[in-house]
Amino acid sequence: MPTSPRTRRRSGSSAKMSPHVRRNRRAWERWADPYEAKHRKLLRSDSGMGWGVCHLPESELRLLGPVRGKRVLELGCGAGWWSIGLARKGARVTGLDVSPRRLAQAREEMARAGVDFPLVEASAEAVPLPSRSFDVVFCDWGALTFCDPYRTVPEVARLLRPGGVFAFSNSSVLRTLCQDRRTDRMSPRLRYDYFGLHQVAFPEEVVFQLPTSEWLRLFRENGFVVENMVEPRVPEGARTPYLTRRESTWGRRWPLEVLWKLRKTRKASRPSGI
Repeated sequence: MPTSPRTRRRSGSSAKMSPHVRRNRRAWERWADPYEAKHRKLLRSDSGMGWGVCHLPESELRLLGPVRGKRVLELGCGAGWWSIGLARKGARVTGLDVSPRRLAQAREEMARAGVDFPLVEASAEAVPLPSRSFDVVFCDWGALTFCDPYRTVPEVARLLRPGGVFAFSNSSVLRTLCQDRRTDRMSPRLRYDYFGLHQVAFPEEVVFQLPTSEWLRLFRENGFVVENMVEPRVPEGARTPYLTRRESTWGRRWPLEVLWKLRKTRKASRPSGI
């Protein structure tokens, strides 16, 4: 019989959260239940370990590498599908999310799965965990979408041990530049400026994006080297609750998302200029 999970929670003070984090937290409190109802079937497939809007299997992409015995932190764990899958593979997982309702869903799914790992309620911009605590830090359209990368990437560098892996997926720059911020519809034309990308406001949420060269500079200055970058093409005939038919057609021509695999070096590199 599955055991009842024993979870440990460390709460981050909402008073210390950035205004955009508080706004996104309120949005996810509203979205949590309908989101899970709509996406649950896809999210639990492939043992819960699939990347991006088409749920590309980690078993094929291998961005995280072997996880057995590794300390793994998921930033923006939601209902915990990824973390549950990794725990079943022997990883020593911690799940972090800013939404209390999403963490409640994670506890429910952990109980059903018969696994137990710590859950942390906090923003990824200020993680209440010790430095050099993890071998792997990752998120799949999680905290790196909804938190400021100028705060989150240095936090990941602090949390990782030398040689550790940082992997994440988020929107491609092209998607950000072509997505109407009022209607959410994709355009075959550029709608916004590339230079100066950072905070992107939608009616109910705030997301973040940087020019590609700025991502690379930020990684380098925080001691990361890029081992892989994947710009997946939406498979022909793909059916996913994340995409309308129009968006799937768009994603056959241009990348909707980007997946990064980075390695933490022993020292950060701070160049004098670009």
